[in-house]
Amino acid sequence: MKKWLAVALLVGVGVAGMLVTPAAQTRQGGPINPADTAWILTATALVLLMTPGLSFFYGGMVRLKNVVSTLLQSYIAMAVISLLWVVVGFSLCFGDSFHGLIGDPRTFFMFSGVGGETHPDLAPTIPLLLFALFQLKFAIITPALITGAFAERVRFKAYVLFMVLFTLFIYAPLAHWTWHPEGFLRTWGVLDFAGGTVVHMSAGFAALAGALVLGRRHTHLENAAHTPANLPFVMLGTGMLWFGWFGFNAGSALSASSLATLAFATTNTASAAAMLGWIAFDWLRGRKPSALGACVGAVVGLVAVTPAAGFITVGQSIMVGLVSSFVSNWAVHIKNRTSLDDTLDVFPCHGLGGVVGMVLTGVLAKDVGLVHGETTTFLKHLAALVLVSVFSFVGSYLLYKLVDRIVPLRVPREHEELGLDLSQHGETMGESTGFAAPHAAPASTPAVVEPAPTPPDSTQPLPA
Repeated sequence: MKKWLAVALLVGVGVAGMLVTPAAQTRQGGPINPADTAWILTATALVLLMTPGLSFFYGGMVRLKNVVSTLLQSYIAMAVISLLWVVVGFSLCFGDSFHGLIGDPRTFFMFSGVGGETHPDLAPTIPLLLFALFQLKFAIITPALITGAFAERVRFKAYVLFMVLFTLFIYAPLAHWTWHPEGFLRTWGVLDFAGGTVVHMSAGFAALAGALVLGRRHTHLENAAHTPANLPFVMLGTGMLWFGWFGFNAGSALSASSLATLAFATTNTASAAAMLGWIAFDWLRGRKPSALGACVGAVVGLVAVTPAAGFITVGQSIMVGLVSSFVSNWAVHIKNRTSLDDTLDVFPCHGLGGVVGMVLTGVLAKDVGLVHGETTTFLKHLAALVLVSVFSFVGSYLLYKLVDRIVPLRVPREHEELGLDLSQHGETMGESTGFAAPHAAPASTPAVVEPAPTPPDSTQPLPA
């Protein structure tokens, strides 16, 4: 019955798309700037590339039997959120404001009124449709970021349902509060250049709630070693994320301008500093510099500079990268000494990385930061951090509980032991298995066995 309801809902969206008469764009701004349009088209494509990059980044860190499922959890967001955004998501984020809290879902329903003209408030020099597509890419990657916290144990159907609810009830309000011209955090003076609160803090605290609700993996309970499936995947994903992040941050200037150039420079510098900072912190703790640590450090720097990218100098971005890498590295160290099973350290890296970025934005922001003798912006950022953290954590916790009553969030133990690739999707790395049995692999499919760690002097390649 649930399958038929899902199919009927999808068909209903398709029928609505054909029947809804598109309205003309009612509010129009000045002329289109071709240079701005060309840059934001490019930035939009760059930000979309980040989601496949995230899939490789996460997919390389899980066990071999969960690689395909982890990759798909990011890719499916591109499909689900794209449709949801057209139907109502963009309206909730950027539609006519209801007391600065949420957008009117009727404003841009089915992208009606989203045309090729500029908009005086949202897109003054580029088509409103392009602005909507640029913002879509942020909405896509946010729920995908959360998946690292409950990797290797979440039911695929439950994740898809949670992703929809999270976008509607957590992401959309936060985006409206922060980025809509009448959003109450924006009018309050809170600065978030490209998504420190909207994307990374919301995903980080939702990840923390998810790890708590789904509980620990059985291998985590048994203190079994976690061997990443494919470190080259992690490095490839890091490169794609770093590359795409230039669209994420520099594109948020919404213009081909000196502001976009500044955001580009601070983004690259903070990531470089954070990568070196992570390695240095590992050295201080007596650990060898690792490829995994370098990659995680680079991403942490990208996360932390996101809210500050257009408000700080290039020199200040070095401090943002270093501070964020030390904080997140130490947080991962502390987390590993607790019972919290945040599989891929989403909260220490994205949640706390976003927190550090927002705090340092309040400290360093040009003309209004604490270092310039202004306390108002800094204090408002602290208040916003508390509000966003509580809203994201509590709201997500309740959504997990709701989803679990509709579709069980966690797979059975035998499915977890078999691996989500087989139990949820009937596939493994490189082959389709036609998995049908609920509690065992098909007779023709060999069991997926964790590879032994490769000895330091071995020339054996990593699993492909």
